[in-house]
Parts: sequence; structure tokens; C-alpha cells
Amino acid sequence: MQESMGVAIVGCGYVADYYATTLPNHPQLKAVGAYDRDPARASDFSLHHGIPVFASMADLLADESVRIVVNLTNPRSHAHVTRAALEAGRHVYSEKPLALSLPEARELVELAESRGLTLGTGPCTLLGETAQTVWRALRDGAVGRPRLVYAELDDGAIHQMPYWTWTSASGAPWPYLDEFRVGPALEHAAYYLNWLTAFFGPVTEVTSFSALVVPGKVPGMTGCDFAPDFTTAALRFTSGVIARLTCSTLAPEDRALRIIGDDGVLHVAECWDYGAGVTLRTLVPAERRESSDHYLEPPVSFPLVRPADYHHSYKESPEQEPHDMDFARGVAEVADAVIERRGARVSARQALHVLEIILAMTECGTTTIESTFEPVTPMPWAGLPA
Repeated sequence: MQESMGVAIVGCGYVADYYATTLPNHPQLKAVGAYDRDPARASDFSLHHGIPVFASMADLLADESVRIVVNLTNPRSHAHVTRAALEAGRHVYSEKPLALSLPEARELVELAESRGLTLGTGPCTLLGETAQTVWRALRDGAVGRPRLVYAELDDGAIHQMPYWTWTSASGAPWPYLDEFRVGPALEHAAYYLNWLTAFFGPVTEVTSFSALVVPGKVPGMTGCDFAPDFTTAALRFTSGVIARLTCSTLAPEDRALRIIGDDGVLHVAECWDYGAGVTLRTLVPAERRESSDHYLEPPVSFPLVRPADYHHSYKESPEQEPHDMDFARGVAEVADAVIERRGARVSARQALHVLEIILAMTECGTTTIESTFEPVTPMPWAGLPA
């Protein structure tokens, strides 16, 4: 019989519904309770999902059935809540970012390591079928030697949308002020940085440009404390790969990835869908190249690698925001790592490295990246190179 791990959610806001909905996908996870500093929000969440509520954070951390704390608080509270959980001897899976500063994040990583605790950080899309398929294709040499990456994380012109009306399935409002104050780089760059650092190793140098293009997103607010809403950066990896990553809440929605190699191009249209297709374009044989702009074959689908218990849709209802991500998979990976007494694939050291990259991206100029991490292991069901 599979060992189960008691999980408690801290922070019952907008994203918590996605975690509660996908926890049942993983039989090793048992939701034992939740806590939010807003009792009404905790009550609504509890009624919707049938998860009991702790009266206080102290009560949650004192409960011996809680093995893993899932930190879904607003970004400014991430470091404080994670530190309290680690000091109480609990393993932690935190929503991104790990912290808002590098010293705070480093302190958390060192605290977890000193106490023999597992600390994982979102996003966990690296563990999804699409990311694992791209990685498998790279290991199989599908594009030859990778040289260049273009990655897009544009979420549309949020300020042109009725963002103040958005609510989760249990009624939590979308935290637009947090989103605007943190910015799209800290909120979303990790979706592809987790992939790329796993595929190509650590980043050594970042050259970036950021700007707050639309400061007046919220009527009556000057936007003086809003983060840049446009960030673009060139990244140099230890493997020699160069990547260009762009994040914005201005340009039309585009979350595509292209990996260009000596022998072809891999393409993913959407990193927020675990079942998104992966296409491959290989080189046209030299004798058939009719002109200088005709050198790639038409795209063909690269078969997705999938676990035996693959789920494609993770939406609670057709009306829910269209996420096709298993949010709880990162929590399950932390649980599996604890049960199997190994390091988690969603490792704290990789998260620290990614945070250093993102913070460098939000500056204008060139920054040397000092941190590093151990190589990441593919999911067992993704297989070895053919």
C-alpha cells in the first residue's frame, strides 16, 4: 500500500482552487486542512472543496498529521510562511517565487538543507507531459546540437481586460494588485526557465531590458509601486545555448517555445497545457533545397510521452479559467522524494538559481549569475534516449 502524506494549504486565494482540484490526482497526498488569515475566505474554500480549516497558522504547524505545507500565500508572504513551516519541521512546496529577494531565498534553501527537509517551488510544468516530451526529443538528438531558444510568455493586455471581475471557482478574486506589483517576470518567467535550465544546465550571464510601459493599470493608482510589465533578456547557458525570453502583460497572448538546433526546430505552442503538442521540423536534404528560404520540412508531431495515469484536463468545470495544468504534481513530487528518500526534481537549488536569473532580468544591463544546481532527472515514464 502506498504511503500517504498529510498536506495542508496555507493561503486559500485564487490559485488554491487549482491545487485543491488536482490533489485527488495523486493518491499519496491527503488534504488534512487549510488556513487563510481571512476567515471568510477560508470558510468559502472549505465549503467548496470539503477541506477542513485550521483556526490559526500555529494550530496547523502543531498538527502532527501535516507533513507538507503548501504555501499559496501572496508573494510578499512566501518567505515568512515557508520559514515558519521549515522551522516547525515541515516539508514545503511553495508557489513561485520562492522569495522576493535573493538573500531571503538563499536563507530558506540553507534552512531546509540544514534540517534535512525538502523544499520545492512552483511552477511544476517541467514535470508535465509536454516538457518531458521536449526533453526526450532533445536527448534523442531530434534537432542535433541545440543552439538557440526563443521563448514567449506574453499574457495579453491585462489592463484592457475586466480583471477586477475575475474570480476562482470558490469565489476568490484574482489578486491583480499582487500581480501588478510583482510583475510578469517574477510571476511567469519560471515557467520556461525551469524547463530550459533542466534541459541545458545553469545560466552564466543575463543581458536584459525591462520597462513599466503602462503605469496606470488601476484607476486611481499612479502605478509607482508596480513592477515592469515588459521584460526581455538574452541568457547564456553553460552548455553554450543562447536563449531569448520575453515576458509581458501587454502583447497578445503567446506562450510559445522554439528550440533551434543544427538539424531542426522543436516547437511548443503553449507551456500552460500539460498535453500541448510538440512539433518537429527537420532539415530538407541538401539536394532538395530549392531556394535559400526553403530548408525546413513541414512540421510533424513528436509523440507525447505520458505516465500511465495521464490526465489531460484539470478544469473543475467548463466555466473555470482554462488551465490544463496539474498544479498538485509538484506537491506530489515533494511527497515522493520524501517517501523515497531522494532529492526532489523541483529542487530548492534550481529554484534559487531561477530566481537569481529572474531578478537579473528585471534590471537593465548584463549580470553574471553566481548560483548553480545539480542536474535534474527526467520523470521515470519519460524514458531514456532511444
